[in-house]
Amino acid sequence: TCLSKGDGFHYPPCHMLNLSGFRILIDCPLDLLALTIFSPLPCDVGIEAYGQNDQNPIQKKQKLERQMTPDDLVCAEPWYKTVKALHLWEASLIDIVLISNPMGLLGLPFLTQHPRFCAKIYMTEATAKIGQLMMEDLVSMHMEFKRFHGPEDSSFPCWTKNLDGEEVPGVLKNLVFGENGDDLGSWMRLYSLDDVKSCMKKVQAVKFSEEVCYNGTLIIKALSSGLDIGACNWLINGPNGSLSYVSDSIFVSHHSKFFDFHGLKGTDVMIYSGFSCLQTAEMTENDCISTMRYIHIRPSFYKDERLAASLLDNEESLGELEKLAFVCSCAAESADAGGSTLITITRVGIVLQLLELMSDSIESSSLKVPIFVISSVAEELLAYTNTIPEWLCEQRQEKLISGEPSFGHLKFIKDKKIHLFPAIHSPNLIYKVKYNYYLRLWQNRTSWQEPCIVFAPHWSLRLGPSVQLLQRWRGDPRSLLVLEDGISSGLGLLPFRPISMKILQCSFLSGIRLQKLPTLLSLLQPKIVLVPDVINQRINLSTMKTKSILSYSENKTLSVGRIAENADVEIMAELATKLSWKKLRQRENFGVARLKGDFVMENGKQRLVSGLDQEESSGKARTLRHWGSVAPETLLESLVKMSVTGSIEHRRDENGAEGKSIIYITDPSGGMIETSEMGTTIITDDETLASKIFQAIDGILDGI
Repeated sequence: TCLSKGDGFHYPPCHMLNLSGFRILIDCPLDLLALTIFSPLPCDVGIEAYGQNDQNPIQKKQKLERQMTPDDLVCAEPWYKTVKALHLWEASLIDIVLISNPMGLLGLPFLTQHPRFCAKIYMTEATAKIGQLMMEDLVSMHMEFKRFHGPEDSSFPCWTKNLDGEEVPGVLKNLVFGENGDDLGSWMRLYSLDDVKSCMKKVQAVKFSEEVCYNGTLIIKALSSGLDIGACNWLINGPNGSLSYVSDSIFVSHHSKFFDFHGLKGTDVMIYSGFSCLQTAEMTENDCISTMRYIHIRPSFYKDERLAASLLDNEESLGELEKLAFVCSCAAESADAGGSTLITITRVGIVLQLLELMSDSIESSSLKVPIFVISSVAEELLAYTNTIPEWLCEQRQEKLISGEPSFGHLKFIKDKKIHLFPAIHSPNLIYKVKYNYYLRLWQNRTSWQEPCIVFAPHWSLRLGPSVQLLQRWRGDPRSLLVLEDGISSGLGLLPFRPISMKILQCSFLSGIRLQKLPTLLSLLQPKIVLVPDVINQRINLSTMKTKSILSYSENKTLSVGRIAENADVEIMAELATKLSWKKLRQRENFGVARLKGDFVMENGKQRLVSGLDQEESSGKARTLRHWGSVAPETLLESLVKMSVTGSIEHRRDENGAEGKSIIYITDPSGGMIETSEMGTTIITDDETLASKIFQAIDGILDGI
């Protein structure tokens, strides 16, 4: 079941699987874009006055026709929107939680604080650390927000009552209530720092390619996705087959470990959940058809090596470096004109590369522009990223081996060219200043200097230092705002209008491009592929060499049949050598043996672990089960050889068709054998005769 298709990197998709009887939740994010319904600044109009219904019909019509203004936003303590329908699931029924990247972790404390939650949580070590720091930073910024707005005492957000009227803009209603009006239950108060710590205590952190076993049945392995530091795809092996879960991935990265697609080859089922490819898709229908034909017509020329090489070309990664260089050049131009730059990018890998490039650019130029990183976890996060070479690309690992830092920001921090501060009002950054939310007074400063370049978390431009800095620089046409694609410049910047700043909205690669998906599937060759319906509508995958390609939709359950017809069972070699095999008459090259032992599930494999139980001292066990049909004539011939005589009577049913046959035994004693499609029945008082009849049947049928 796809609980949410997400909205790119900032809101990854969420799925619920039922595999081998276990319920598995994959990712538990927050819809951070929904935060844009809130006003980041104090409002002159209170909550009670928001959206009052004392307007006449003409005024209501005018309000509907006009453009949105900051007054339309909710002026209250923010609530947070979790995955749709997740609150409807019984927490105690979830057995496993898999987290693919730090953004997929942000909503997990809402689930773990449930008293009946008892699932096992798996994620990589880097995702656990970075995700925890991100949650702590979010809580810190939310607490700062509450200090200015004041806490809301109600256990239910009263502002929702004022957003259901006709005069409320449709975009706000859609964010709050959803397209079908059933999203209201997804809104929750933010968790606390204690909730974050309690959540992380339940986490079992894993390394890339490390196998962990759940309940002796499922073998789970995390494989690098290349999206960001610690981000992964999942491989699950169980008694009923193998399953791979492929999320948004990047083949070649300049900071994180490359996409390890080799470990995902040949699985029984592959779930592809990379919705980000739709945001960057530039493929036409004709391009799609020609690509598919090329792969289908000339398969012999596309060996694994060639397919892999086509996926690992440097074109995309070089394009990403060009984007980063362009951001640096734009920031330098603003600084040269006397303007400051605010960079509100949250992807850790992108921030690290920008810090490195920006510092190198400034050092090689005549500009003397300070760089500030303002976040409550900045110091700890930047220090951590230089201690985890196993999660980085080979180039970064080689730098560390040669004695250099993995990322260049460490040197610039030591040289005091990059300044780290936990908050905008830190004593060493700004002091002796009458500080308020609008930052109107900035005199008597210490480290602060303008123009400058500031990296600051934003959370949809509603929380954190980005809000104050935007309020300060919004009227300066020399200053620059760098936004990530996915943040609506309309609704996101609404509280800060009119805005004179230059705005640079960047679209960084956040998943597999749609054009490369057919090549990836040709290389991985899963038996069954599950893809989102919106992707299946954009690209033709019907010619792929897989057993089947299935589409799944949001909030709809899709059932996939069992792949393996026969499950594999392991038998100890010592036990196998003691078995007395009996060849089957009706199937050549097949044998059967009987044993008495224990059938167990261990490390995802079914095993027979106990010894052989032989009946009778002769070592030959009596046959307990037969299969097949007994021909009366053949049976009577066998009995005659044992000095047993009798006659056959064939009976027909009411429709005249052949029914049961009866063999009447007359010598050496009386008896009767009744045969039909349902089975064979022996009736006699003579145990010796019954034993001979059973022996004759055993000589005809296969049995064990």
